[in-house]
Amino acid sequence: MRANGLPHLGAMLLACGVALLVLLAGRVLAVYREAENIAAVAPELFPIKNQGLAFQRLAARTNGVLPLYGSSELLGPAGARASDFFSTTPTGFQVSPVGKAGATALITLEKLGALAGEFRGRKVVISISSAYFASGITSYWYEGNFSPFAVSELTFGNEFDRALKRDIAVRLLHFPHTLEKIPVTEFALQRLAAGTLLDDLGFYLVWPLGMLENLILDLQDHFAALSYLRREHKRAPARLPQAIDWSTLIANADNAVARSEEPNASTVGSQKQPLPGSADAWFKTRMNRASEWKDFELLLRSLAQIHAKPLLINMPLDGCFYDRGGVSAAARREYYDRVEALAARYHFALVNFQEHDEDARFLAAQPPDLRQVPSAHLSAKGWMYYNRVLDAFYHDRLPQS
Repeated sequence: MRANGLPHLGAMLLACGVALLVLLAGRVLAVYREAENIAAVAPELFPIKNQGLAFQRLAARTNGVLPLYGSSELLGPAGARASDFFSTTPTGFQVSPVGKAGATALITLEKLGALAGEFRGRKVVISISSAYFASGITSYWYEGNFSPFAVSELTFGNEFDRALKRDIAVRLLHFPHTLEKIPVTEFALQRLAAGTLLDDLGFYLVWPLGMLENLILDLQDHFAALSYLRREHKRAPARLPQAIDWSTLIANADNAVARSEEPNASTVGSQKQPLPGSADAWFKTRMNRASEWKDFELLLRSLAQIHAKPLLINMPLDGCFYDRGGVSAAARREYYDRVEALAARYHFALVNFQEHDEDARFLAAQPPDLRQVPSAHLSAKGWMYYNRVLDAFYHDRLPQS
């Protein structure tokens, strides 16, 4: 009897080939459209940009764009924040923000680790949220920022040595719920964390599946980006080069904040205030136990291994709030000193902004229902200081420490 399966096999292979060509053509179109719209999307923050890698990768590759990674401070106030201020390239570049509420150092590490090859030897800015070191973090924040694609790329990438990847894997496995949708990556992380010869063999055996997983996630990412661009019809802002008088801009922002409701005002009333320094032990214990220190150092180790050129900008503590709570300036100084020591260990540029610890107009005012917690966002004045530093960093005018 003559076998008749071969024609069906040929038809199946042809169909698979056509499907593959369609996918590849779609990806090429997506990449083209992303590059075409970089000037429009670089200053914006939106979920596909924050959770995916397509727009972040493009920002890292594009001259005239400075990537800025941070947390909820990136969201406002409109107009003063770097993404808005530099959107029209007044000094020759745009700022591309990535981050949202709850984006801790570990989340930033995952994104930059996934794009490690793109950031090799390149500038990037990390906004450090002091709140995560002084107030702790929650798994809810982490899960809300988790990107399966970023973690998969980080896990199966080859930019980091085995010791660093093992330490990162151990930390990522503290959040097993986030890995349920990427079981191949979860298995690989478990092997990396264990670190025995048998586990190393298991990692290499699963590596081809991990690369296939990355390919699928990459296609999904680019098609999501293409869909977003088709739906939103982005238009690039006009280029408006201009001379910047930073002193005037900062003074104007300071006056604007002064005219508004007094920042960080506390509804203390007649409540008795604690003695200065009475809460120092509590503050130091809470700060020293923060897991953010370990994650922050993992981030710095990662940046060092790829020879990136980061600028670390440390958003100051809400000193006015802590003064009212009995935490002394001397206790808070230990936080700034520790951040400075870590930056110096890896020879990274740092702007600590410690001098604004008790500047009531540097941070945004808390709404009445949140005045019992410290502020963790910048005011318009704070952003103008940030913007001046970003401009100096981009143009290589930042003073050497």
